[in-house]
Amino acid sequence: MLAARSLFLLFLAAALLAGHEAAQQGIALSTKLIHRFSDEVKALRVGRNVSASVYWPEKRSLEYYSLLLDSDLQRQKMKLGPRYQFLFPVEGSNTVSLGNDFGWLHYTLIDVGTPHVSFLVAVDTGSDLLWVPCDCLQCAPLSARYYASLGQDLNAYSPSQSSSSKLLACSHQLCELGSKCKSPTQQCPYSVDYYSENTSSSGLLVEDVLYFASNDDLGASNASVKAPVLMGCGMTQSGGYLDGIAPDGLMGLGPGKISVPSFLAKAGFIKDSFSLCFDEEDSGKIYFGDQGPHAQQSTPFLTANGNYTTYIVGVDGCCIGGSCLKQTRFKALIDSGTSFTFLPEDVYEKTANEFHRQVNSTISTFEGYPWKYCYKSSSQDSPKIPSMKLLFAMNNSFMIHNPVFMVYGIQGLTGFCLAVQPADGDIGIIGLNFMTGYRMVFDRENLNLGWSRSKCEDEIIWAPGNPSGSANPLPTNQEQRIPGQHAVSPAVAGRAPLRPSAAPPSTRRASHLMQWLLPLLVLFVSPTL
Repeated sequence: MLAARSLFLLFLAAALLAGHEAAQQGIALSTKLIHRFSDEVKALRVGRNVSASVYWPEKRSLEYYSLLLDSDLQRQKMKLGPRYQFLFPVEGSNTVSLGNDFGWLHYTLIDVGTPHVSFLVAVDTGSDLLWVPCDCLQCAPLSARYYASLGQDLNAYSPSQSSSSKLLACSHQLCELGSKCKSPTQQCPYSVDYYSENTSSSGLLVEDVLYFASNDDLGASNASVKAPVLMGCGMTQSGGYLDGIAPDGLMGLGPGKISVPSFLAKAGFIKDSFSLCFDEEDSGKIYFGDQGPHAQQSTPFLTANGNYTTYIVGVDGCCIGGSCLKQTRFKALIDSGTSFTFLPEDVYEKTANEFHRQVNSTISTFEGYPWKYCYKSSSQDSPKIPSMKLLFAMNNSFMIHNPVFMVYGIQGLTGFCLAVQPADGDIGIIGLNFMTGYRMVFDRENLNLGWSRSKCEDEIIWAPGNPSGSANPLPTNQEQRIPGQHAVSPAVAGRAPLRPSAAPPSTRRASHLMQWLLPLLVLFVSPTL
């Protein structure tokens, strides 16, 4: 009995210490990721009484791969310019996805304003601004009858209908177009151009609140977090936005000073980092504030034209099986919104040729499939598929769990293809198929990308109590820009560390319990008693 009690107390102490360490990490906000063709979305669509006649591609079918690749090719047209690019959309706390109606992979429902209004936004690591349709002059249709997968109309935002909204003045240091205003007190305009068929969004910048869910009290309950953010009142959209790419808005997760993670970090809700995790079904999680486990591997982000405008890393080389190939160094965009991976053409040819040399199967062609290197196989065969690995600085490596996609016919497995394509330019794209099975950490505070193996299972997330930074991460309108000076990014503008008095209630509770528990451990475990 004494031994059992001792073991129980030791276990309780370990659990409390682990919880205390987790709370110190400041992981505050989590949301769920759902792929647009997942079984979860299909069930959700039926649950919302959406017509069963809406087209839904069978997983692993030719139509399934073709639709994903079409989306990838469209997205490549929007990338690698000097402006911000679209990367991936993710599903949030309240999730819904639109099947094949939209050109994005994932969406999320967010709540904005007072009283709050819900918006179905595409979420994007390559751009920074959160914008929603607002006081529309030219917006995409918001009626559900235009989108077969929607069970209700989309919403529009109006600052005049939200008691927490504040219009931004042209004198505000975050008003990038302030120099074009006729008066410093004029409302601050915004205009974002994207590299896809004259696609753009423009309107006025507004400050309002965005709602998140967080876990507190040892993860036993959900608490609401209300964070002030800068957002675009999107009055005029063009190009792809009018065709349904993101009719209800877009939330940027990029490294810029006006992105949602930047405001969350500046307010002290989270550390300036977030992670993405995708499981085998292409669903998963996003954790705002997560800097990853200590044992993860990492590599630094690279600048573009001297600035960190998107998430680009340097790959030192590619390995196929036990052969690491020479002259396969390249830069890569980390893009979970792209289904497949694209390599610069010279790197692609070296990598694909070596893969072909090591495969013990007969090369074949599957009509309609997009990949060049495909091979015959069957359910009875055990084809030798060589491993694939990317090398990074400091002897870090990224093992690709499954670099191939299986091809299925009427009688089952008929073959497989190397799911890699040549890129149009000299910058590659690490897509969703390479990230599956990993927890990918976008650590903006330390400017590096981290990764570790993960099954994307639910975890206890510890939330800070009150923000340790400013209650309002936005500079006031009176803090006007000084000519010739660069505005400090809210993400790095002096956020104070957690003080003992500002520690989360769960952290303080764990500390008090440890003070009570440790003497008991001595009492029960001491061999002299």
